Amino acid sequence: MNPSEQQTIPRQARLSRTKRTVILVIGFVCLALGILGIVVPLLPTTPFLLLAAACFVRASDRLYQWLINHKLFGPYIRNYREHKAIPLKIKVSSVALLWITIIFSTVYVVDSIPVKIILALIGIGVTIHILHYKTLEG
Repeated sequence: MNPSEQQTIPRQARLSRTKRTVILVIGFVCLALGILGIVVPLLPTTPFLLLAAACFVRASDRLYQWLINHKLFGPYIRNYREHKAIPLKIKVSSVALLWITIIFSTVYVVDSIPVKIILALIGIGVTIHILHYKTLEG
């Protein structure tokens, strides 16, 4: 089969049944974590919903369409996809919760100085990454 013929076959049909099932399971796990992230402050919502969307677009067009058009979940994905932006409220809460978690972990959980340094470096990297995105107004 040449590449132009392969492009006309839906992506889902090109996956083996096993790969498609594994991708769907990962998508549902990410969706569940994203839903939990809405109510559990330490879990991020958008990254898990983006991962679920990435899995669904590869394994099930029906589930992908449902997710991106969902009243509650769709805006998270569309804001990221269309605007490459994060709402200010989400930026502030994400960075604040990140640092609260890291500080708590370094003070009460982790004894190793190298691990504390690694956590701080991860926190700096994630903070820079989040702040790098444009802020969605409104």
